[in-house]
Amino acid sequence: MLLYSQMNLLVTELEKEGYENIRAIRIDVTKPETIQSARDIIQKDQGKLDILINNAGISGEWPQTASSVSIENLSQNFEINFYGPIRVSQMFIELLKKSDSPRITNITSGLASLTLQSDPDWTFYNFKAAAYFPSKAALNAYTICLAHELKDLGFKVNAIDPGYTKTDFTQHKGTGTVESAASFIIKHTLTDSNGPTGKYFSNEIHNQTEESPW
Repeated sequence: MLLYSQMNLLVTELEKEGYENIRAIRIDVTKPETIQSARDIIQKDQGKLDILINNAGISGEWPQTASSVSIENLSQNFEINFYGPIRVSQMFIELLKKSDSPRITNITSGLASLTLQSDPDWTFYNFKAAAYFPSKAALNAYTICLAHELKDLGFKVNAIDPGYTKTDFTQHKGTGTVESAASFIIKHTLTDSNGPTGKYFSNEIHNQTEESPW
C-alpha cells in the first residue's frame, strides 16, 4: 500500500508530465469510514463518478494448501479481495448512477477461473492457492450479480485479469509489464455503450475476444 506521502509524490510527477486535475485520496477497503470519506470528497468536488476500478488485493500467507490453509488466512483474503470491492462499489453506486457512462471494473486473476483450474493442460494448473483463488472466484461471482442488477442503467461491470505481471505483488516475476497490464485494463474498461457487461477478460487469453471462461 502506498503511503500518503508517496501518493502525493506520484501526483506531483504526473502533473509535471502534463496531467491535470489529479488528486490522491487514500482508501482502506477494510475501513468503511475511509471509503465514505473518499466518496464525500468526490461528491463535493465532482458531483459524480464515471469509473471505479477495484484494484486492492493481497495474496495472503504461504503455503496455501487446501488441507492446511488457516481460517485466518482465508478471512484476510476474503476481507480485502472480496468484501473490500463490495464495500467500495456499494458506497459509490449512487455517484456512479449520475454518470452518463458508469463503469465498474473488478481486478481479478486468471487463477480465479474454475474452468481453467480444472483443466490439467492449463499452464497454471498446479498452482492451487487455497485462500487467494477462492477469494477471487467469489469476486467474479459478485461481478456477475452486480452487472445483472445494473444492466438497464447504462453500467458496464466486468472482471478483468491483467495477467501474470511483474510487480511487488508477484515478487517481480511474470510475463507481463505494468504498462501492458494497465493498457489491458483500460481497453476493457473504457468501452462504449454497446460494450459487454458481466464478462471476465484476461490478458492470458490470446484470442480475439480475450474473454476467459469462468
